[in-house]
Amino acid sequence: MSVPAISATGLRKSYGDKVVLDGIDLDVAPGTVFALLGPNGAGKTTAVNILSTLVGADGGTATVAGHDLVGEPDAVRAAIGLTGQFSAVDNLLTGEENLLLMADLHHLRRREGRRRAAELLDRFDLAEVAKTTPATYSGGMRRKLDLAMTLVGDPEVIFLDEPTTGLDPRSRRTMWEIIRDLVANGVTILLTTQYLEEADQLADRIAVLDHGRLVAAGTSDELKRRVPGGHLQLRFPDTGALHRATQALRESTQDEETLTLRVPTDGSVVALRAVLDRLDAEAVAVDSLTVHTPDLDDVFLSLTGHRTEATKELAS
Repeated sequence: MSVPAISATGLRKSYGDKVVLDGIDLDVAPGTVFALLGPNGAGKTTAVNILSTLVGADGGTATVAGHDLVGEPDAVRAAIGLTGQFSAVDNLLTGEENLLLMADLHHLRRREGRRRAAELLDRFDLAEVAKTTPATYSGGMRRKLDLAMTLVGDPEVIFLDEPTTGLDPRSRRTMWEIIRDLVANGVTILLTTQYLEEADQLADRIAVLDHGRLVAAGTSDELKRRVPGGHLQLRFPDTGALHRATQALRESTQDEETLTLRVPTDGSVVALRAVLDRLDAEAVAVDSLTVHTPDLDDVFLSLTGHRTEATKELAS
């Protein structure tokens, strides 16, 4: 068994009488993306700040990249990178100078720092604007530079706190490709996001945080199966087949006008096979079958009682 890239047990944090984290547990495997979802104020950023040594926890224990958060904070800092909600880019420096500054902070030799900066500028398609200040960059370009600065130190673990907030869809998908490339090369990423599609696309595992507590954790598919509303929709060639299917599947709901039958299911292969086996036993022909499962927005709504701010923005 490999050592977890991030492991936390019973992390707690309060500010005055306000409990921000109420004993959360995390276990993140190396070379994976772990997404932390939650509404504004749920404690996501506080969790990231604790795990990246920016603030201390009031209780609990944690290790990052195999190093104890309290006993070896310098070793933790040497192993991680952090891209926060707000850009760390210096607008008075050029893109290249921002990267060279980070190289100096990581105590890289001058030649190595320049090599690393050039490599990252090329990797993030920023070479053409390397000599200009970020004030002239688009939002997507600034975010790429911000992430490139995080990578100067070649971190094992990267914390991305809502890295695509405010980006247009094209820039967001470019960032997703960058994240996938990092993970393919062995980097571990803990991602906080308001975009449920982002978690669905990127995360190997997802945890939902609400009012400082983890209310659910698992893969995207596992979380979706926890929410009621999944169903199969079966379409039949005629009313005779529809009626025979209704008799075979008594928990179903039929629609004679469309010749369809709706059957509740958790969306698993086992459940699907059971339905088809029952229809085969009755020699009922099926024209088509569609599986409908809840999405992460349904999961989030079910677990927290409301939708994410990003979803509300898209609906407005």
